[in-house]
Amino acid sequence: MANREASCSCGQLRVTVSGEPTRVSVCHCLACQRRTGSAFGFQARFERSGATVSGRSTEWTRDSDDGDATHTHHFCPECGTTVFYLDDTEPERIAVAGGAFADPGFYRPEFSVWETRRHAWVGLPEDLVHDDEPSPPDGAG
Repeated sequence: MANREASCSCGQLRVTVSGEPTRVSVCHCLACQRRTGSAFGFQARFERSGATVSGRSTEWTRDSDDGDATHTHHFCPECGTTVFYLDDTEPERIAVAGGAFADPGFYRPEFSVWETRRHAWVGLPEDLVHDDEPSPPDGAG
């Protein structure tokens, strides 16, 4: 079983995960746009039992756009990079920022959620599961 490591920009906060992701998605909600400073968030969920976190993090908790979940984001207090978040509706999983793996060969998204808030210029593969409804089947992002 392969291990993968994600880290912040300065390398102080790291998450090592084993196994395959349970879900890889992009999220176009306004909160993800603000959190990332980009047009969408890109994350991969893994079984929390196969994840090891090292380093210090600062937490910021917010409700999902539809209010159905609470997300606790962990970011590096040194460089500010969000590395992972926890979702209260899925306590057995950890969502890791896709870009924190710094691997252009990393898994491609399978889901695109909150597409009602997607920027018009963003193009994604047609074979993704596209969710135009505010709430995806198993929680945001």
